[in-house]
Amino acid sequence: MKGLILEAGGCQLATGQRCFIDTHSGTRVEAEVVGFSDSTHYLMPLSRTEGLSPGDRVIPMDQDNTIPAGNELLGRVINGLGEPIDGQPLNIKHRVSLSTQPINPLNREPVTQPLDVGVRSINGLLTIGKGQRVGLFAGSGVGKSVLLGMMTRNTTADVTVVGLIGERGREVREFIEQTLGPEGLKNAVVVAAPADESPVLRLRAAKVCHRLAEHFRDQGKSVLLLMDSLTRFAQAQREISLSVGEPPATRGYPPSVFSQISELLERAGNGSKSQGSITAVYTVLMEADDLQDPIADASRATLDGHIVLSRSLADSGLYPAVDIEASISRTMPNVVSEQQQSSARLLKSLYSRYSQSRDLMAVGAYQRGTDQELDRAIDSYPDIHRYLQQGMYEQIPLDTCINQLLQIWPAIPPGATEGQAP
Repeated sequence: MKGLILEAGGCQLATGQRCFIDTHSGTRVEAEVVGFSDSTHYLMPLSRTEGLSPGDRVIPMDQDNTIPAGNELLGRVINGLGEPIDGQPLNIKHRVSLSTQPINPLNREPVTQPLDVGVRSINGLLTIGKGQRVGLFAGSGVGKSVLLGMMTRNTTADVTVVGLIGERGREVREFIEQTLGPEGLKNAVVVAAPADESPVLRLRAAKVCHRLAEHFRDQGKSVLLLMDSLTRFAQAQREISLSVGEPPATRGYPPSVFSQISELLERAGNGSKSQGSITAVYTVLMEADDLQDPIADASRATLDGHIVLSRSLADSGLYPAVDIEASISRTMPNVVSEQQQSSARLLKSLYSRYSQSRDLMAVGAYQRGTDQELDRAIDSYPDIHRYLQQGMYEQIPLDTCINQLLQIWPAIPPGATEGQAP
């Protein structure tokens, strides 16, 4: 045993296959094959390893790499093995393979319809399309989980799949009972793999989330996939890769981490014409609030947009603390009207101008009348601030968000630019 890895020999095993290890004390430890070198196989335990000793027998399990799937999972909480952890039996016969072939990119339907997530700042200014993949970037304690809960409760998607990957164990129950609530859980499946789980289980839980989302999408349903967090998924892959001897590359992350991220993210999106869609939101934990963190940078390049939560906005009491200057939805032009897009650009422009001149106004160095556009930004700021704020349990439909945005500047003509006043 070296670090997290067990070495086994004398048996035929395949990567990804699970097996039992019979200890001399009479207990069994479950493990998964994560690599091999010549005739030596590397195993990663799925549970605690107390009692293991040299010479313990390895017993391969049948390669039944399937998980339960179906409407019976709605309202339930399962782990990375597909087993219920909410204390209730799971009576479901239908099972699907954990691995599946990716969809031909030419067979995917384009993103053309908006998805209502019930959050005004996102619906109005960063509209998400059905089949879009978005990153939720933030440091610790800025409100990522709260925003995910709002989106789960308020969305108009048919099914929500929530993955709690590598987060603190106490947050799982808090998220389900307080943040998500009975209303949000009713049409949702929660897959939980807390931080104290094996890195193999954390990786598997992330894949289970995507496979369940693909199952519902193949039934023609609109699926909202929320995964918290993509960073913990990458860290789990890093633990495994370093343990089997893969050399580190970028800030300690081996190359396989970045290929795994791309492979995982590409599983979300629209299906073919007869299928539904998977709209995915991944939280990305920025170390020291650094957008250039390797995981943040790699995921931002693959995703179809990013929503950045600002610590300074959260400290000032603005919730949700969406930094509209640093955020963007790449598919928004395809799913909204030109008038909404022009209004959103104007709001961002005025908000940015006000933020840039805040220090000047605070020390009294600016006099009204000097800059007409800044005067307009100052006059508009109270309306902008109210538009960006929203209560945790307040639901605002997409149409209402758009109407409230257009009411702030009702005379903006189609095709107006950021610098044009109505």
